[in-house]
Amino acid sequence: MRRIENATNRQVTFSKRRNGLLKKARELSVLCDAQVAVIIFSQKGRLYQFSSSDTHITRARAQLLDVVPEVIAFGI
Repeated sequence: MRRIENATNRQVTFSKRRNGLLKKARELSVLCDAQVAVIIFSQKGRLYQFSSSDTHITRARAQLLDVVPEVIAFGI
């Protein structure tokens, strides 16, 4: 698997895969009565999210905010 070099193709692929991932998260939550939270940041830093409950996304955001500065600092 390699990075898509063409920016337009990369953005289109990101959008399609993001939508597919969020749909699968919703399905998993409903079909299996699972507690699911998904947080996705685009290359430009835009936030996309799904949570089976507000509590889970709030907790996930708080944990993520603790980690993101470290991730950015290391360029991961």
